[in-house]
Amino acid sequence: MKKKLFALMMAMVMVLSLAACGGDSGTTDDTTDDTTNDASNTTGTAGGTFKIGTIGPLTGDNAIYGQAVANGAKIAVDEINAAGGDIQFELQSEDDVADGETSVNAYNTLMDWGMQMLVGPTTTGASIAVSSVVNEDRTFMLTPSGSSTDIIDGKDNVFQVCFTDPNQGTGAADYMAENMSGAKVAVIYQNDIAYSQGIRDTFVAEAEAKSLEVVYEGTFTADTKSDFSVQLTAAQSAGADLLFLPIYYQEASVILNQANQMGYTPTFFGVDGMDGILAIEGFDTSLAEGLMMLTPFAADAKDEKTASFVAKYEEKCGVVPNQFAADAYDGIYALAAACEKAGVTAETPVEEACDMLIAAFQEIQVEGLTGTMTWSDTGAVTKTPIAVVIKDGAYVSAE
Repeated sequence: MKKKLFALMMAMVMVLSLAACGGDSGTTDDTTDDTTNDASNTTGTAGGTFKIGTIGPLTGDNAIYGQAVANGAKIAVDEINAAGGDIQFELQSEDDVADGETSVNAYNTLMDWGMQMLVGPTTTGASIAVSSVVNEDRTFMLTPSGSSTDIIDGKDNVFQVCFTDPNQGTGAADYMAENMSGAKVAVIYQNDIAYSQGIRDTFVAEAEAKSLEVVYEGTFTADTKSDFSVQLTAAQSAGADLLFLPIYYQEASVILNQANQMGYTPTFFGVDGMDGILAIEGFDTSLAEGLMMLTPFAADAKDEKTASFVAKYEEKCGVVPNQFAADAYDGIYALAAACEKAGVTAETPVEEACDMLIAAFQEIQVEGLTGTMTWSDTGAVTKTPIAVVIKDGAYVSAE
């Protein structure tokens, strides 16, 4: 098959718990060494110690995501503080168990603490809930991993680090069209969450435009995610040999188990929510062999920046970082670059700083762990996902 120049590298082994690195909440220390990210076009006079908050599921089923965000952000904050520049950060992380209402409460807790800028929430649903509140309050928000356009639509002070859901849907269709053009594709997605629905919508439109053959679509909801026998049987009967899963890894693991039990062996293709499937307790990871996915981060990339981050993360947390950790790390550096560009100080009122950061984010370019990032006035980031495949229990480049 013809190969797409998607980018290179491999990704990472996921983790079950990162609580040993950073804890549930708290502030940073200044003990980490001074490896920094590159950010261009950073001019202006800025300084002081800024209070930065993160929000994510530190407990519960989605804790793998929130803990990674808190830990990745802390490493970046420690690096920036250790470098001794004019800009310093104090960090506090709050748990929202991936729930919108709880996330809003976490945001209010951080505001009571004195938060000036938010790097969060972590999950899409929580980010949608909080984005409306921060827009009304005029607090600057940068979600590291919330990917739905519903997060940023109509909210000029909300920006994203993770590529958007439409970008993932387009990227998946592009890859399949160039590398799997003869496949018969089935799609199983969760139609009661914006993340899955959004990726599916763009993918289906792009698949049609690129003459991909989608032979079946099946849906499920939060109340019906334990049994996929109907969807899998229908996909198999339709002759689907490529199953696109724009869903989270917990549900994907159930699908892989049930497909195996019925002797159905298509190629499985996921997106960034698939990140974590290798770390599920009790899951037979051999079932994920050959699974493909899109991700913005490759933990075993050979560049100095990635190698340094991974080494620090492994030392502090005892595990290999995932893409959520990398997104949060990049988000902190992007925020520092924007503060520098805008000339924001720790004494600048929150609403005024918000307006200054909105303008600055549209002018900076950040060379991060997850790619070269620029932002539009919509708050969406521009960067390219890469394709990886699980081989021998690890992510490797899908060349």
